[in-house]
Amino acid sequence: MANVFNWQLGRDMHYQYGADRPARQVAWVFDTNKCIACQTCTIACKQTWTWGRGQEYMLWNNVETKPYGFFPTGWDVKLLEMLGPASWRDGVYQGETVFEKAPEGERVLGWQPEAEDWSHPNVGEDEPAGETGRGTYVGSIPHDVWFYYLARICNHCTYPACLAACPRNAIYKRPEDGIVLVDQSRCRGYQECVTACPYKKVMFNPVSGTSEKCIACFPKIEQGLQTQCVTSCIGRIRFAGFISPPGEVNESNPIDFLVKVRKVALPLYPQSGTEPNVYYVPPMHAPKPFLRQMFGPGVDEALETYTKAREDRDLLGLMMLMGATPYIIHAFKVEGEVAKGFDASGKELVSVPLREPTFTRKYFDEVRDVYLHNIT
Repeated sequence: MANVFNWQLGRDMHYQYGADRPARQVAWVFDTNKCIACQTCTIACKQTWTWGRGQEYMLWNNVETKPYGFFPTGWDVKLLEMLGPASWRDGVYQGETVFEKAPEGERVLGWQPEAEDWSHPNVGEDEPAGETGRGTYVGSIPHDVWFYYLARICNHCTYPACLAACPRNAIYKRPEDGIVLVDQSRCRGYQECVTACPYKKVMFNPVSGTSEKCIACFPKIEQGLQTQCVTSCIGRIRFAGFISPPGEVNESNPIDFLVKVRKVALPLYPQSGTEPNVYYVPPMHAPKPFLRQMFGPGVDEALETYTKAREDRDLLGLMMLMGATPYIIHAFKVEGEVAKGFDASGKELVSVPLREPTFTRKYFDEVRDVYLHNIT
């Protein structure tokens, strides 16, 4: 075991290997407030990567309805039961991670889903927490009655639990971009990685007898393109890019700006200790206690900043750039009423208006002497 610094926990922690960070770390930001659970991302990923034998049940990308949706069933409930309530003090995690709480003889605290746990990818879909009586008006935020959609992929963690648990050294983190991959020539199907992953994003192929997982669409990343789930998203909720190392901030970098500058995007279950690299803008309408145990102690600040996005030209402009180009935006800036995105060389990729024009159609057309109304 080595002592490594986990900036999401605000402290050092134990990990199986050293803290050799990659040259650059791939990362994503998902805005939960814009997700409509159309599952276009899920199907795009499925058709691209998991259409083979033994992959029938695999969804490297999936969208869950919280609080009752899971894939596999109960994955985060099990995680929270094992770790216990998350305790934070001044932004520092006081509890134990999945590495520090590992049983004697094990490298990581984990659990192995049963086969039936993978059988219900749409469990809990659109099921709300709470009930409404007849005539109830839901007009305040957060709501007493609520649910929201959580899109999930492999977090390509800085300290992957799957990598730490593998007895064959078959899982590795690419030094050039931090993408976590499985070397299937070394994998013998022990499934220690499946047990160890807190997010259950490593899956076992019973036909090949090896583990498989999201590969971050690395052929696209290598060409400067955003991942398949990002470019297919019709809700434009996603960014793919790179995040700076701890202690470094590039304010023109979209991921850095959202995660480190405005701090509106937060990691999923940071108390696991893996330092995940997928970040979420929390939903505005869900109870904050629920969100704090899911995204950590920065929820209140993130929501306050997000609700004022219309007054923050840089944040508003960056949000408008989401989904505006298939290419990775390495830098952005707002000029006047336009937000612009640039590639790694500084070439302009895209420009979008901060506010789309609004046109209100008259109810009565005096020229044609007719009333105009919606027909359904």
